[in-house]
Amino acid sequence: MISIHDPGLQTTVQDLGRCGKLRYGIPQSGALDRFALIAANRLVGNSDDAAGLECTLLGPTFETDRACAIAVTGAEAKVTVNAIDAPRWTTIMLAAGDVVKVGAARSGLRSYVAFCGGIDVPLLMGSRSTYVRGAFGGHEGRALRRHDRLQLFDAPPAVPWELSPDLIPSYVAEPALRAVLGPQDDRFTSAGIASLLQSVYRVSPQSDRMGVRLQGDPIEHTRGHDIISDGTALGSIQVPGDGQPIVLLVDRQSTGGYTKIATVCSFDIGGIAQLRPGQSVRFSAVNVEEAHRLLGDADAMLAKIRRKEAS
Repeated sequence: MISIHDPGLQTTVQDLGRCGKLRYGIPQSGALDRFALIAANRLVGNSDDAAGLECTLLGPTFETDRACAIAVTGAEAKVTVNAIDAPRWTTIMLAAGDVVKVGAARSGLRSYVAFCGGIDVPLLMGSRSTYVRGAFGGHEGRALRRHDRLQLFDAPPAVPWELSPDLIPSYVAEPALRAVLGPQDDRFTSAGIASLLQSVYRVSPQSDRMGVRLQGDPIEHTRGHDIISDGTALGSIQVPGDGQPIVLLVDRQSTGGYTKIATVCSFDIGGIAQLRPGQSVRFSAVNVEEAHRLLGDADAMLAKIRRKEAS
């Protein structure tokens, strides 16, 4: 068991999400920064889809009741064990009664905590992820609260190791997100598309796991912003009537009636998910072939983590 002394601002149980359920109106949910969660799981010897904690801005304080291993990745935040500084992006070995605190993020927005064996909450539609808006999944369908207790799966002892520094992402303040134009880019003027690709946009405070609202140069439509509702994809960039783009994330709606100018590539979703309100972002266009090549590069980066573990 782990006992929550302080939950932080918004800490939820997440894995890699529930796939194939959007047709029923059920969002994917899961970790917004997949790389960070997968890296944390591999550092403690878990499968990639084991459930851990996603912590927003300010992480939790928790206590373990037995020896176990954890790893903390994602946003740059101070981590302590019994008030002594502990490293991130590495295996941390804990004894029974140890108290871990994940502090406020100094850069980035979301931290991830993996536990050897993974968090044992009910499997719902193939996932242990929390969907807070729907009040299901994870721990009682909600963010963690003080005095919550979470069971861990039994697992063999983890072998301590640390991630090579060159594999640790840098959560820059103004990332350039790669995106494929479409599916309704024909509903925008050339000036509107140029605005998307040449302007700097700021993250609005009205952003969450459903989508990141951006503020900046309006994106001009050719003949209105409404379409017959169709399916949304992870990373879809909707542009409503005010011309301000919205990047849809893992808790997005299944369909939408706003024109979609482009789709952010999956390997860049973690980058926008780590941005705080007020921070800036740019977009650059890539074609489908280039997006596939870049996805292969991202997969190769994860493969390096496996090779490091086995060495």
